[in-house]
Amino acid sequence: MFTDIQTPQKKLSKDIVKVTIISELISNSIGFIVLGVLFYLDDRFSWKDWIGWILIAITVIAILAAVWSTLIRPFLLYKYTRYHVDEEFLQLKTGALNETHELVPMTKIQAVETNQGPIMRKYGLYSISIETMGSSHAISGLQRDVAMELRNKIAHYAKIKEVES
Repeated sequence: MFTDIQTPQKKLSKDIVKVTIISELISNSIGFIVLGVLFYLDDRFSWKDWIGWILIAITVIAILAAVWSTLIRPFLLYKYTRYHVDEEFLQLKTGALNETHELVPMTKIQAVETNQGPIMRKYGLYSISIETMGSSHAISGLQRDVAMELRNKIAHYAKIKEVES
């Protein structure tokens, strides 16, 4: 029997933009430090010329990736990520250019947990991980009360459907 499935409407916390920017700044900084060390070693030990050109190419790519990951991606993540939970499905919708809409049946969910790293803790955000037999799904950037309620709701629905089957 076909049921009408609504498009997910629930959004992430707006603080996910700040958390994503800070996380990306940290990882990009580490990458640029490594590149700086490689440039120093190239200069210090007079490596072959082609190594310097490769380092320059990697630096250009790293700069473009850093601009994308810190200035564009966090805003797209917030704007285009949606979720919804009901008794039958966990629905996840992501993507600005390549939109993905996932339906995870409650009967397939085996585990659900909340996670919080140090940056997310500063902003009071949590991530929920949902495990099935063949895949893993995550919803990052939820306020504490929303995350706990969602985790409990998914666990409750998954267990009920498992018992009924």
